[in-house]
Amino acid sequence: MSDTDGKKTLGLRSGARPGNVKQSFSHGRTKNVVVETKRKRVVVPKPGAAKPAASSGPSVGDPSRRPAGITDAEMDRRLKAVQAAKSREVEEAAAREAAEKAREAERERRRAEMEAKEREEKERLENLRAKEEEEARKVAEAAAAAQAAAAPAPSGDEPAKPAQRQAPSAVAPRKQDRDRDQRNARPGKGDDNRRSGKLTLNQALTGGEGGRQRSMAAMKRKQERARQKAMGGSVEREKVMRTVALPEAIVVSELANRMTERVGDVVKSLMQMGLMVTQNETIDADTAELIIQEFGHTVQRVSDADVEDVIKEIVDDEGDLLTRPPVVTIMGHVDHGKTSLLDAIRKAKVVSGEAGGITQHIGAYQVKASNGSVLCFLDTPGHAAFTSMRSRGAQVTDIVVLVVAADDAVMPQTVEAIAHAKAANVPMIVAINKIDKHEANPTKVRTDLLQHEVVVEKMSGEVQDVEVSAATGQGLDELIEAIALQSELLELKANPNRAAQGAVIEAQLDVGRGPVATVLIQNGTLRQGDIFVVGEQYGKVRALINDKGERVKEAGPSVPVEVLGLNGTPGAGDVLNVTETEAQAREIAEYRANAAKDKRAAAGAATTLEQLMANAKADEDVSELPILVKADVQGSAEAIVQAMEKIGNDEVRVRVLHSGVGAITETDVGLAEASNAPIMGFNVRANASARNTANQKGVEIRYYSVIYDLVDDVKAAASGLLSNEIRETFIGYAEIKEVFKVSNVGKVAGCLVTEGTARRSAGVRLLRDNVVIHEGTLKTLKRFKDEVADVPSGQECGMAFENYEDIRAKDVIEIFEREEIARSLD
Repeated sequence: MSDTDGKKTLGLRSGARPGNVKQSFSHGRTKNVVVETKRKRVVVPKPGAAKPAASSGPSVGDPSRRPAGITDAEMDRRLKAVQAAKSREVEEAAAREAAEKAREAERERRRAEMEAKEREEKERLENLRAKEEEEARKVAEAAAAAQAAAAPAPSGDEPAKPAQRQAPSAVAPRKQDRDRDQRNARPGKGDDNRRSGKLTLNQALTGGEGGRQRSMAAMKRKQERARQKAMGGSVEREKVMRTVALPEAIVVSELANRMTERVGDVVKSLMQMGLMVTQNETIDADTAELIIQEFGHTVQRVSDADVEDVIKEIVDDEGDLLTRPPVVTIMGHVDHGKTSLLDAIRKAKVVSGEAGGITQHIGAYQVKASNGSVLCFLDTPGHAAFTSMRSRGAQVTDIVVLVVAADDAVMPQTVEAIAHAKAANVPMIVAINKIDKHEANPTKVRTDLLQHEVVVEKMSGEVQDVEVSAATGQGLDELIEAIALQSELLELKANPNRAAQGAVIEAQLDVGRGPVATVLIQNGTLRQGDIFVVGEQYGKVRALINDKGERVKEAGPSVPVEVLGLNGTPGAGDVLNVTETEAQAREIAEYRANAAKDKRAAAGAATTLEQLMANAKADEDVSELPILVKADVQGSAEAIVQAMEKIGNDEVRVRVLHSGVGAITETDVGLAEASNAPIMGFNVRANASARNTANQKGVEIRYYSVIYDLVDDVKAAASGLLSNEIRETFIGYAEIKEVFKVSNVGKVAGCLVTEGTARRSAGVRLLRDNVVIHEGTLKTLKRFKDEVADVPSGQECGMAFENYEDIRAKDVIEIFEREEIARSLD
């Protein structure tokens, strides 16, 4: 007897009932499987819950139909929500019905008003038509009476016809025309063939008053023709001559519109001139002027540049002119002491702040001399890359101080400065600097200047020369006296009581202040709040800062100031003009920007397919080094771009993809990555996002503070694109005496080395009658049966060519070596 006899197995009781199922398989195999059958759970409500259900009445519903697990309170809430939703639906339906009735009433009211207006318009037009018909009838009767009176008297044998019968003959054409018009009238169109008001929704839906109708102008023309016909002929309308404003280019349809002529007539005239154009094509001003004159109108030439007429050149009265300080530009070769000389005059240290000890920007300073006179100094860089900057300095200056080192004499940039001063037609003062040095030779400087047509006073000329020393201060007072004397001779005057006009000396993009322009006021007074336009930019003066860093309210003639408030960075050398309104400034700036854009597009586009093909073919053999340039100021960026354009030759050139002012941004990095170009930053740095993007995308960013280093690095990189020069060196000659055929080798030449040395690794040429018939390499070089590296002159050897067997006796073999030499740009 087992332990489980009479006892149930210990376990949890579940709703599943176990059972056995016998499965049959092939080959007589069977298997018993235990399965469970689950019973459905039936929820029986509690005994205490039946009483409230019965008392709740019909709102709760039949408990037998209630879903399982739902209480009476929940059931009440659900029924109330259903009733509320039904009541809301009823209210919304009522509101919609009321709104629809109101809209229908409004539509009926509008329809009635429109129909009343249409009826009034119809009555008015009918009255007008009846009046016109009555007038036409009276005119016709008068014409018939005049015709009867003018008729010759009847002869005696011919009975006289009554005059009353002549009238119907004159009226008959009018009556026939009216009958024909009535017969040809289309259904749905008014009897008078004219508009009778606007097309209403009713008419469009019902089809009444629909279709194309004649305009009022057409009806007037028809009535005019009928009146002229009744009068016995057509009267030619007098042509109106107009003054046509003609821009530089105009569309044909616009030209016809301005002349009030038909477009077809204008196109026909153009075709007669040999121009096959349509009404939507543009013609030039000269062609349009011929068309206007042909039609008898007057031409008034206008231009898009007329927007700049608001900037008028004011001629000042002599009484309004006041003496102004002279603008002095210091020029000369690099490292000749220009900035140091200006420092000594200003008693400031500017050169110490310049990278590499050279001036990278144009500086503008005001200096008060010991005698009380005020001088405005411009310090221009002397490096060759800043030629354009020096050129702009000479354009705004009154006096040029040419600095020449006494120990170095005249240099190339000194000659350029002389040329700029002569081109600007400004007087020159020669300052012979570094006179304190032991090797100083001022006489040599004066003699060298004679070669460039600069004759100083000590050489019996008119150009003042002063020996100075920026280190010791020697001769500075004499230099200032010479400048003051020269300015007195020039009698420099300006009118401060007018709208300001100035020149941009330098421009930059400041991180905290935005676009900043260093402007030298040439005429008038620039005040805070003035609206101005400068080049392709415009703005309102937000602040003025002088050369000492102080904020000022206004700046008069010959005063250099920094101007804040521009909408963009202008170009160095642009002219600043004050305008009356901001709209004028914006219009002028937009016109200048569009003109510059069109000029760039015209310069960069090839006009013919042949030119495109020629340019593409020329660019195939040229390697390009693309770069991006970002600088701190506009003048430096322009100077760098000009220096890059000079680098290269017929094989290699440097292409500046983009140059700008300000920090290196993420956009610059994206452009550099797409073009596989490095970014050259001159006195600027990349922001954080640009640095991260450059590191991720592998874009090289190089920073420079001296322009020499930037130019040298770009030149070295461009030199790497040059193909190596192949230099060929002659080694020796060998003459073929006999040709042998060797198995597994081919033809072998038995040779005698007549000159130089035959080498296994060298290149060879096969000469037949002094004509090269093959160039290649040697497959084998043997002396007797041994493979050797070289064979000297006077010895015999065996040679076999690589992949060539057309060799004969008495052919000559030329042996040479090639050497690759790296090239560089000068």
